[in-house]
Amino acid sequence: MDFDPTEEQRLIREMVHRFAEDAIAPQAAENDRTGHFPRELLPRMAALGLLGGPIPKEYGGSGLDYISHAIITEEVGRADSSLRTTLSVQVSLVALSLLTWGTEGQKRRYLPELCTGRLLGCFGLTEPNAGSDPAAMETTAVKRGDRWVINGTKTWISNATAADLALVFAQTDPGSGHAGVAAFLIEKGTPGFSTRPITGKLGLRASDTGELIFEDCAVPEAALLGPVGHGFTVAMTALDNGRYSVAAGCVGILQGCLDACTAYAKSRRQFGRPIGSFQLVQDMIARMAVDLDAARLLVFRAGHLKNRELPNTVETSVAKYFASEAAVRAAGDAVQIFGAYGYSEEAPVARYYRDAKVATIYEGTSQIQKLLIGSHLLGLKAFT
Repeated sequence: MDFDPTEEQRLIREMVHRFAEDAIAPQAAENDRTGHFPRELLPRMAALGLLGGPIPKEYGGSGLDYISHAIITEEVGRADSSLRTTLSVQVSLVALSLLTWGTEGQKRRYLPELCTGRLLGCFGLTEPNAGSDPAAMETTAVKRGDRWVINGTKTWISNATAADLALVFAQTDPGSGHAGVAAFLIEKGTPGFSTRPITGKLGLRASDTGELIFEDCAVPEAALLGPVGHGFTVAMTALDNGRYSVAAGCVGILQGCLDACTAYAKSRRQFGRPIGSFQLVQDMIARMAVDLDAARLLVFRAGHLKNRELPNTVETSVAKYFASEAAVRAAGDAVQIFGAYGYSEEAPVARYYRDAKVATIYEGTSQIQKLLIGSHLLGLKAFT
């Protein structure tokens, strides 16, 4: 693995950093306060190729490598984790799943629209009674003639009410567990498909979150993504990609915390000198810097394996677990360094603090990541 970025990767970071500073960061605090979902930024992101990073050019993407995809996600996450969530769902969960599992017709129909932002996607796996155990899903898909009829509810779905296309998982054979799950592509406006917003979140307040509700929603055979019974595998490969982008987004939070705290610690004075001269403040900032380097390198290691098309599930889990927990630590220390200002919306670190926590929960909790890592090391399954 080469630790030096390529010229293309360096230019991508400069370009996305500039865009994030000019277009995303200035409205992030206001969007967070008002709960405004900034869909108006998606066409501008698409014009820069950010919505189609690792998607091949033949399908409307940018054809970038996975390190470049992580750089894009990190820079967006540094400016606004809410928008980074939208980006992660659009690219990592929906578009890359279509690229891997879709028919040629599905790829040609949907991928160019996703890459341009004309279509917004969401990923419907979690249910009220099925979170860490997706095989326990209660949403059903029953074959009636040439149609699949879907009933059930998905919850805590990012992009839920704004999405034009939902990748939804349903059980075709209740009682068969993983073996009965199927994946479906369901377009907004399909009869029997509705959404409901979820409000009052601790963080990611500018991210659209809600429920997907299916009431005798009939879709054709062509809506299947992959074969019947392969839906669980589709979901797990999608989560590998989703966890990678969440980890990269957490690197962005770490960088944001470090940038804010170093600047503040040099300008804020107490006892006649900058607070950055105090040993315990330096201790917190040093830990942020170490965690930032470690998290970024773990993300790049997983991206290196993805570029080579090698197995990377464990390495991605390691990156997601470490980066998300490190982001929570850094955000907590950032609030402490800023003191009372850090406890208010006057400083960005309060938003980092609220936004970081969910990264230890969605795309597989930290506890699930540790079980995946432990199962791999021990050769003993933690799940039945």
